[in-house]
Amino acid sequence: MKPRSILEDIGKSLTIAVWFMVLLFPLMVMKVNVTRGVAQVQFRWNLLPFVGIAAFVLSYLWKIALEWRERRGNDKSGGVFGKIKTLGGAYFAKPAVRTSSLVALLAFAIAYPFLFGMYHTNVMITAFIYVILALGLNIVVGLGGLLNLGYAAFFGVGAYTYGLMWKYVGPSFVASGIDPGWLFWISLPMAGIIATLFGILLSLPVLRLRGDYLAIITLAFGEIFRMVMQNSGNFTGGATGISLIPRPWFFGQKLPPTKAAIYIYFIAIVLVILTIFVVRRIEDSRVGRALEAMREDEVACEAMGINLVKNKLITFALGAFWAGIAGVVMAAQTTYINPDSFTLWESIIILMAVVIGGTGSIPGVIGGAILLKLLPEYFRALAQYRMLIYGIAMVLVIIFKPDGLIPRKRKQYTFEGKEGAK
Repeated sequence: MKPRSILEDIGKSLTIAVWFMVLLFPLMVMKVNVTRGVAQVQFRWNLLPFVGIAAFVLSYLWKIALEWRERRGNDKSGGVFGKIKTLGGAYFAKPAVRTSSLVALLAFAIAYPFLFGMYHTNVMITAFIYVILALGLNIVVGLGGLLNLGYAAFFGVGAYTYGLMWKYVGPSFVASGIDPGWLFWISLPMAGIIATLFGILLSLPVLRLRGDYLAIITLAFGEIFRMVMQNSGNFTGGATGISLIPRPWFFGQKLPPTKAAIYIYFIAIVLVILTIFVVRRIEDSRVGRALEAMREDEVACEAMGINLVKNKLITFALGAFWAGIAGVVMAAQTTYINPDSFTLWESIIILMAVVIGGTGSIPGVIGGAILLKLLPEYFRALAQYRMLIYGIAMVLVIIFKPDGLIPRKRKQYTFEGKEGAK
């Protein structure tokens, strides 16, 4: 960086600092105290220098970060991070290293609930639930390129399937002496099927929509579902919700809360592995290739003879299926559900996990979901700044890592002609 450019950057940062001091003066410096109906304005002048210094430092660092991003984009080798990534990729490409790493990770996952307490086990169960949700949404957004802002509705369909089964079928199970824990295993595939039907139902009116219009329709669908559940008090319990939902039993034995949490933990692990396997198979299948073509360009995709209507139906149906499965696990873990658990914010959290982790990348989506669920739990002191932190994280990732923290590796094919061919 040349001396002249440094002075120019410092001057621009000083200008930004002055503007921030002026704009934030009413918010940071002026404080109104009301005593016995009399309002008094208190000026906290000591905060003004901190606002200016913070604005100056952050703006200067932001300028340096933008220049670093530009240099990294021009550097074909990827710089230091690119070399580290290349070396790490070559190391983990070895079958022995990859196998041993997976075995060690699986062993740690199995030992986790026995090494840590019930609180950490429940936190990890929640993280696994959101991993399943994020992988399901990754089919819709990452492969199909369809922005779905009402994904929490399918999550709610799965949870309410189990809750309503317990509310209306559970008493007959108890009266007949049948283990009510079987309701979980009955609801698990049933919730996936019902959520799939809702996914097809949603896709019917949006087959010809794309972009912002598609996002608005899916958002409206999510809000319609929440309002219907909230206002159907006679059937769903309304805003009160459904409580005392049973956890799954272990071979006819009702487990205490600690052991039940461990049992649900292992069920969640199995479902995560199954979801990863299915999504991975979809990527390499004929359907997955068609979905990627639809994501890149719908017009060109249709011109090549791919049925867009069929692909969109498949996309919404597959994504909704895994959301329904995750909803049943969530209802079994918390034993209580209500409409406030399936708001627009839940859909945004799942979408953020996909975008921050890496759209279309299975490891990235898993990492993004775990990161977004574990950090708020272990930093509860910053709970009131959660929205601010999420917003800043999204901006930073989109600007500096537009492909996500762990971007998807696209397969490359090379044509090698036979020797001696003319």
